[in-house]
Amino acid sequence: MFYYLSFLSKDYSFLSFFRLFDSISFRSIGAMITALFVSLAFGNGIIKWLYRKGIRDTVREFGEIGVSDKKGTPVMGGLILILSMVVSILLWSNLSSAFTLIPLSAIIWYGLIGAKDDIDKIKNKNSDKGMSQLTKIILQAFFAVALAWILTNENLTPFPEGIVSKLTIPYMKGNFSVDLGVFYVLFVIITLLSISNAVNFADGLDGLVTVPSIVTGGVYGIFAYLIGNAVYSKYLLFNFIHGTGELTIIMAALFGAGLGFLWYNCYPATVFMGDTGSMAIGGLLGVTVILVKQELLFIVAGGIFVAEALSVLIQEKIGIRRLGRRIFFRAPIHHSFQFKGMAETKIVQRFWIVSIILALISIASIKIR
Repeated sequence: MFYYLSFLSKDYSFLSFFRLFDSISFRSIGAMITALFVSLAFGNGIIKWLYRKGIRDTVREFGEIGVSDKKGTPVMGGLILILSMVVSILLWSNLSSAFTLIPLSAIIWYGLIGAKDDIDKIKNKNSDKGMSQLTKIILQAFFAVALAWILTNENLTPFPEGIVSKLTIPYMKGNFSVDLGVFYVLFVIITLLSISNAVNFADGLDGLVTVPSIVTGGVYGIFAYLIGNAVYSKYLLFNFIHGTGELTIIMAALFGAGLGFLWYNCYPATVFMGDTGSMAIGGLLGVTVILVKQELLFIVAGGIFVAEALSVLIQEKIGIRRLGRRIFFRAPIHHSFQFKGMAETKIVQRFWIVSIILALISIASIKIR
């Protein structure tokens, strides 16, 4: 909304101050502060509303892992994140840009999937009896297919000609890439499904998802800014993609919303984000890595989420189904550390540290190339 005020500065000299609203950096700061303010201003009210409505978590018992102290904590706190991000994006982004509309749609669509899953778990009073895995995958895939169709449609794609199906290989010299051709559609679907579910798997300890999410988002915000700038992208040997700067604003909104949510979600959590929040964040990060054309970099930047997802995959598909035994004490991997007696706060803080280290390694790829 504020973006459109910049046009007034062109017609009225006394409104020259409004030129700031055309600045990516200025709008990013505004988006971050707005999202933080909204989450802090409305978070407590939302938590009280969730509590009064009986929207409280029914935690899964893990035997040796004590979770009884978490019973009854309000869930669906992801509503705070979604509200903060959506309000901030609507105020500070260019609403006519595909780089705004696609991520905004992802937040809402994946947030609704997560909300339905949370509601089903609460109704059944069992954290294992939410939306069926097949239904969840179908709904996630529906958005992924729609995104792939938009990106490959020459009349709708926001990408310049010739780079749509190219996969950038990070850390390789220059702008090295591989053309996936007709397999690009499948790649988009797999990438979006993988990232959205990986973030969802990581949600299990107070504050565990929040910091790695905003740190990873910060990495992609930097890449979006550089790739969307004709001068910087040319100097750094990136393919210039006009408009990706809007993703920097959205990642700033995620950063502000995440910090505000952490105010309530740090140990001991006053509210859990639930699938409502983790799915919304996962969907947002998934479309962002695709729109910035830095999909493989997520293996490093989002290494925490990758490790969590792999631990579940290895445990269930290889260990239990193939070998008939557990490979890890528990999965996702953070529960293994709990099982071994490590304090929850120590696990979370160490995951945060690893996430920051991985982010720095990811940013280093800009010059290593």
